[in-house]
Amino acid sequence: MYWTYLRRELSGRKKQTAIVAIGLAIAIALVIIVNALSAGVSAAQAKALESVYGVGTDLTVTGAQAEPGSGQDRGQFDFGEDGGTTSDDGTTTLSQSRLTTEMGRSTLDASTLDTVSGIDGVSAVSGALSLTNMTFSGELPQAPSDSGTTDGSTDGSAGQMPQDGGQGGQGGGFGGGSFGVDSFTVLGIDAADDSVGPMSAVSVSDGRALTTDDAGSYVAVLDATYATSVDLAVGDTINVGGTDFEIVGIVASASSDADTASNVYIPLDVAQDLSGAGDVVSTVYVQASSSDAISSVQTALEAALPDATVSSQSDLASTVSGSLSSASSLITNLGTWLSIIVLVVAVALAVLLTISGITRRTRELGTLKAIGWSNSRVVGQVAGESVVQAFIGGIAGVVLGLIGIVVINLVSPTISSAPAATTGGPGQGGGMGGAVGGGGFGTTAQTATDIVLNAPLSVWIIVAALLLAVAGGLVAGAFGGWRAAKLSPAEALRAVA
Repeated sequence: MYWTYLRRELSGRKKQTAIVAIGLAIAIALVIIVNALSAGVSAAQAKALESVYGVGTDLTVTGAQAEPGSGQDRGQFDFGEDGGTTSDDGTTTLSQSRLTTEMGRSTLDASTLDTVSGIDGVSAVSGALSLTNMTFSGELPQAPSDSGTTDGSTDGSAGQMPQDGGQGGQGGGFGGGSFGVDSFTVLGIDAADDSVGPMSAVSVSDGRALTTDDAGSYVAVLDATYATSVDLAVGDTINVGGTDFEIVGIVASASSDADTASNVYIPLDVAQDLSGAGDVVSTVYVQASSSDAISSVQTALEAALPDATVSSQSDLASTVSGSLSSASSLITNLGTWLSIIVLVVAVALAVLLTISGITRRTRELGTLKAIGWSNSRVVGQVAGESVVQAFIGGIAGVVLGLIGIVVINLVSPTISSAPAATTGGPGQGGGMGGAVGGGGFGTTAQTATDIVLNAPLSVWIIVAALLLAVAGGLVAGAFGGWRAAKLSPAEALRAVA
């Protein structure tokens, strides 16, 4: 009797049923798509972070922000009087490489590794020294004689380097001469523990990885993409900090959609010696014994190292910039609020249509009460109709959501991610100075990573969407049932007499 009456009522009000179902279907589809995209962006962020910080890296410890101006003399090119070779035509050829540490951030003493290892809940620790290799090379023409001098000396201003130097390739030319500045990233690593840190996120594609036996040796491992771009292979040599290193291996990111943490990897002790940084590291990578221990380990590290910066994976995710960050912000803000607004509008529409239907069914419901239907039975009938309408809308919404997710995965939009980087202007660290001029500049390389965005779907999203639809139907049914329960049989029949 109940189901028969319910089916007849819904089939008799197809227009209302369709409107309610369509409204809820659109809302549910948006909820499914937004949640799937949010999960996809989170996975993309994790993928980008894994390539840089390593698989299983839970926390990182870095030096505090350096005081402004404290790194101005770091890594300056100073050729001096005998800094180049001069040809017969008076042209001076200059070439020099410098390894510089990260600008704007101080380094950590190597003893920090022992401090971190002694924290309860820490299962693995690895240190690394992040550097940038900058090579200046070019030719300076013979400066013209100053007609205003009697001793034949040259005017020093004619040989100064222009201030528009760039990163990579030719930086400019003047007076028939030219110069170029080329740079690549270098990471000094301790190969003793590769279970945590950047090397845990790479795989060897050719040759071998660095081992503990390589300590003190001038050997290097190159990122596969960088090696291809500079046409280098295993067995070749690469100049790092003015010293030739033998290339013993080529590595690629364990994820096909992400780059590695650096262009070149060398032994940590060699990196410390060549850069002149001393017994320091720039980053300590920490793996906690369990996910539950991450928070307590972070608190303990912050207490033990008050001058350092301790970051968790969630903290690091917020530093990922580029369109990946924009996509995350768009989904979090616009997508979520749009879903909520549409869902609220759909439920409000269902409530209004249900109450309007009760008003039109005054005689019908009054008659049912007159023949013995109780208030609870009337309310149950109205609520049942609303729930069925909402369930139909929920099913339709799931189908629409699945279609939307399939389309997104087929299109596979590509977004970019890059760790936040700081670019210094003239006069900041890494400057060029000495015999070739006092003006300098500094830059920290920023590598963008293209990541294919997918929208994964889990069962709980579908279940949650259906529950939301049913909840919307219950809300509409509650209002409609409350309106129907207030009807008096005698007044209802009298009102339509």
